[in-house]
Amino acid sequence: MSSTPPVKKSRRHFLLGGLAVTGALIVGWGVMPPRKRLDLANPIPVKDGVVPLNGWIRIGPDGTVMIAMPRSEMGQGVHTALPMLIAEEMDVPLSMVRIEQAPIDKIFGNVTMLADGLPFHPDDHGSVKKTAQWLTAKTARELGLMITGGSSSVKDAWEPMRQAGATARAMLVAAAAKQWNIAGSDCRTENGAVLDAKGRRLGYGELAAKSIGIAYGEVTLKSPKDFKLVGTPQPRRDTAAKVNGSAGFGIDARPPGMVYAAVKMSPVIGGTVRSIDDNVVKTMPGVLGVVDFSAAMRAKFGAGTGVAVIAKTFWQAKQAIAALPVTWVDGPNAKLSSADVMKELAWKRDTESGFAYYSHGDLDAGKTGATVLKAEYSAPFLAHATMEPVNCTAQVKDGKVLLWVSTQVPSIAVDIAAKIAGVKATDVAIVVPYLGGGFGRRLEIDMVAQAVAIAKHAGGLPVQVIWTREDDMTHDVYRPAAVARFSASIDAAGNVLAYDNKSASGSITHQAIERTFGLTGAGPDKTTVEGEFDMPYEFPNQRIAHVIVPSAVPLGYWRSVGHSHNAFFKEGFISEMAHAAGKDPVEFRRGLLKNHPRHLAVLNAAVEKAGKAPEGRALGVALHQSFGTIVAEVAEVSVEGTEIRVHKVTCAVDCGIAINPNIIAQQMESGIVFGLSAALAGEITIKDGKVEQGNFDTYPVLRMDRAPQVDTIVIKSAAPPEGIGEPGVPPIAPAVADAVFALTGKRLRSLPLRLASA
Repeated sequence: MSSTPPVKKSRRHFLLGGLAVTGALIVGWGVMPPRKRLDLANPIPVKDGVVPLNGWIRIGPDGTVMIAMPRSEMGQGVHTALPMLIAEEMDVPLSMVRIEQAPIDKIFGNVTMLADGLPFHPDDHGSVKKTAQWLTAKTARELGLMITGGSSSVKDAWEPMRQAGATARAMLVAAAAKQWNIAGSDCRTENGAVLDAKGRRLGYGELAAKSIGIAYGEVTLKSPKDFKLVGTPQPRRDTAAKVNGSAGFGIDARPPGMVYAAVKMSPVIGGTVRSIDDNVVKTMPGVLGVVDFSAAMRAKFGAGTGVAVIAKTFWQAKQAIAALPVTWVDGPNAKLSSADVMKELAWKRDTESGFAYYSHGDLDAGKTGATVLKAEYSAPFLAHATMEPVNCTAQVKDGKVLLWVSTQVPSIAVDIAAKIAGVKATDVAIVVPYLGGGFGRRLEIDMVAQAVAIAKHAGGLPVQVIWTREDDMTHDVYRPAAVARFSASIDAAGNVLAYDNKSASGSITHQAIERTFGLTGAGPDKTTVEGEFDMPYEFPNQRIAHVIVPSAVPLGYWRSVGHSHNAFFKEGFISEMAHAAGKDPVEFRRGLLKNHPRHLAVLNAAVEKAGKAPEGRALGVALHQSFGTIVAEVAEVSVEGTEIRVHKVTCAVDCGIAINPNIIAQQMESGIVFGLSAALAGEITIKDGKVEQGNFDTYPVLRMDRAPQVDTIVIKSAAPPEGIGEPGVPPIAPAVADAVFALTGKRLRSLPLRLASA
């Protein structure tokens, strides 16, 4: 047990909240009202009869509602869920709503994602937390960063998009009431029109222009009890295009005159270019030029330094880059290995006190426990391995830049493109197609920096940069490797008296701040310990701390981020404690959730639906909350020799109000398969500074014939919506490990789960 005194929660809150409050009050900014999220800085004029009612909504002459879409569609269903919010508030059929890419503007910035990044416990409802979140949200509004991440799209849009829809509806009602010379309260809306008691009807298209500048009074959002569309299963609006092949992804961009570029990057992490001999490839078919783009790459970019060949076709570029002689300077990481990284993490965990993200009670109270249980867990680096390879198309011409890129961060992509091209951000235009998978990889801007740097040498032609799968796998920003140590004291009755958890890993946020904004990252990082410090289990005495260890390996936000491995650590040890206490894993968890009825309801729903395991199989359970959403998963598992097979997963989820139950079920299925791939096989290893995995032969994903049946139960809730894109990932690995223990008696504490090494 750690002898380090617990860090008092009030001191941590003062450090996080007090300094922010003081700094804000000094300039008077803290008392100013938050930036509104309704109107654009540069309003869109009326054109072709299309009337903008606010920054989010335009109405066409035929009554079509066009909404600005500030979030990227990467398979999570945001192009369906967000239009549902507008359609609900405006009383229009979903079929009448079209989406348009939102312009770069602060009203579309993701406020929720930044506010949720503060390291406060979910059970903390104090004033310091509220103040810190309010100030962070205000800061986020000023920054206006357009980001799709953190499972925050619906949660962030819940108020501003509904407000935009309700305001538009109020304007249209006021216009109709004025034309009929009646009170607005005597009007109602239905199917894209305003009606009155006499049966008169005016469509939104007829009223749009008349509603501009009209006084419409106080705007009230619909009560959830009055929802007609929200909460109903609706088909995905992007499905047809993705099935018939008409959907456009970043790699499908084909601007006139486009040429291609293939890249070669340092094989050693952090290596640099010493020299190139471009004479070898200049005369190869289709070759237009060779570019060293190293100067555009910031520290710890996944891309790193390297060179590119521009050619008329991608095949010609690929052939030429393979033939291009490049001499590298390996740099300080030439002997780096993942094995040494894991040793350093364990050493730092055991020798440094770390930062206590949460402490409650007194750990010394556990010294009287009849049993002291200890365990250590570990998880490896992981790659994102999105189906659509990394790509970006850029054109630099006449002081302007045009981008076609599947990105999760369009506003940041515009900023980095402007900086590299040496133009103003207002001189950069961006087209954001569908994303062929994001998982956090497309939060990065290395491909944009690379493409713009290369396009500057293309004589004004648009250049499409495409990475091969090997480029992608060996130059990713990886899910951090991590280790954790647990200690618990349990009395003779099976009660946990004290719970001590300390983990160690690199910090994604520190690196992301450096490579994205050129700033030095410092201080606590919630992502390192999320899923450990913020658990719902009611231990009377507990301390959860983390040690940040600087990483030479580029680190990035991987789907569910810290929860992806911390859930495995925490839930694995919870099951170990249950066994040590002589209790069933489910009953043990139930006893720790007396003051958390929503968590208990989710756990019970999953367990009851799962039933009993067939002969020769076992059930394993895990419960985890991430991105505000509570998920319980029960895995039905068999073991043949050393092969672990997952046949079925029963999943229960409470994500607040379910906007579209179909999408929720799809995201749970997606998250489970994604998480299961990592749980059973995912591992990135490094030797002599080089990533050893290069393609799906060495970094396998779950095959269709091994994908389990997934049954999802969506718990009905009146709470505001929470995240759904990532929460299905964290519970699957510990649920499978729990079932493996029931079958074999072997406790697997390292990922990926391997019986051969147990």
